[in-house]
Amino acid sequence: MKLVNVTNSYKQLVNKQLENTDAYLVKVFSAGNTTVIYTEAIQHIEILIINKKRALRKTEVNEILAYLLKSTPKEKYDKEQISIIELKDVTEISIPIITDLVQN
Repeated sequence: MKLVNVTNSYKQLVNKQLENTDAYLVKVFSAGNTTVIYTEAIQHIEILIINKKRALRKTEVNEILAYLLKSTPKEKYDKEQISIIELKDVTEISIPIITDLVQN
């Protein structure tokens, strides 16, 4: 699976996220019919995976998670604390940031 950064095509979504949430970074990726919204805030990382054509496979979710976390230092999060919520055409992944590393 190849994720393509399409953030520039979603300027309105990105601006709304930055204005209305605690996020300081928003990126949008595409992999065919699958859209991935990556949001990073001081205390958490959120990943929203959407595919309205078909159900997401566990392997896809794991590949996307691994791809997006490879640039995040492993000491910044606890793998055991990652929460995954799966619905019909949406999967939400929430990753709390370890508070010792949170800067005030």
